[in-house]
Amino acid sequence: KKVPKALLDFMGYVFFFWSREDGEPPHVHVCKGAPSKVSAKFWIKDDEIIMEHNDAQIPAKDLKKIQMYISLNKKDIIYEWFRHFGQ
Repeated sequence: KKVPKALLDFMGYVFFFWSREDGEPPHVHVCKGAPSKVSAKFWIKDDEIIMEHNDAQIPAKDLKKIQMYISLNKKDIIYEWFRHFGQ
């Protein structure tokens, strides 16, 4: 299936979901290069994007841009979340 541009790449970072996390609220993992267990995790709320952790050690200046990017693409990311988990 076609992955939306919002999840493909931004500044060399990839945005992805882990398939066994459908019991959690919508969130996205972010890391450099390819999906990895060593990633940053962002909760996607109605009114804000909250970083759960930054296990990927993404620099603060990039985190700020990534949070803004998630916020600007929130609708597409949430749509893909529900599609991914069949909800």
